[in-house]
Amino acid sequence: MEELVSKYYLIDMDGVLVSGRNLIPGASDFIHALREKGIGYLVLTNNSIYTPPDLSHRLQMLGLDIESERIFTSAMATAWFLDSQHPRGKAFVIGESGLTDAIYSIGYVITDTAPDYVILGETLSYNMVSITRAVQLVAEGARFIATNPDPAGPSESGIVPATGALAALIEKATDVSPMFIGKPNPIMMRAALNFLGAHSEDTVMIGDRMETDIIAGVESGLETILVLTGIASRDDLYRYPYQPSRVVESLSEIAI
Repeated sequence: MEELVSKYYLIDMDGVLVSGRNLIPGASDFIHALREKGIGYLVLTNNSIYTPPDLSHRLQMLGLDIESERIFTSAMATAWFLDSQHPRGKAFVIGESGLTDAIYSIGYVITDTAPDYVILGETLSYNMVSITRAVQLVAEGARFIATNPDPAGPSESGIVPATGALAALIEKATDVSPMFIGKPNPIMMRAALNFLGAHSEDTVMIGDRMETDIIAGVESGLETILVLTGIASRDDLYRYPYQPSRVVESLSEIAI
């Protein structure tokens, strides 16, 4: 086992702690060790559909006891960014409760009349009426933000379009590129560090994707650990100009 000495951890959720509806072996023991030693951590996800309490409940149903206060989403990072840039503004939002709750929490008004921003997140029911209105508002001058760049995601029935794919539709129609807040944007990492009260020099990022988790950690000055329980494999590493600080098979190889 590789022993780490650190005050804080940022941990990707999908591919590190869970895979679909299954808990990845070693995940529960790792979280338990963090809790027992009083080490601060956050579970990060680009998924903006669910609120932290929703995600906490879903993880508990899989056997992973993580409090909602330990979960940080791209929706929360988006709200943090908006509050720092344009406090108490107005936004037209396409998304579920995870995103709308985060936007309301910073005192924003959600409206389709002269909004400051159009904010696009993941949703279970994209419809052309909302997308058309988003196109019109962006064309009229509203600033365009999307919670994450993921073009597609899994579902029980197969692959489905995600935020990045719908953002591309709006971009094509308006010739206005969105700003993506979630990983790999370092804004997501800075927002999480701020939420945790941590500093980059004292924090480790653990993830399963080179092109999101690891590069976000590298660009934010964090130590990075790639776990091989998700997307990446050892054979992929040579293709990237940046490398993780460490590579492990799973969380089970990391001693706290």
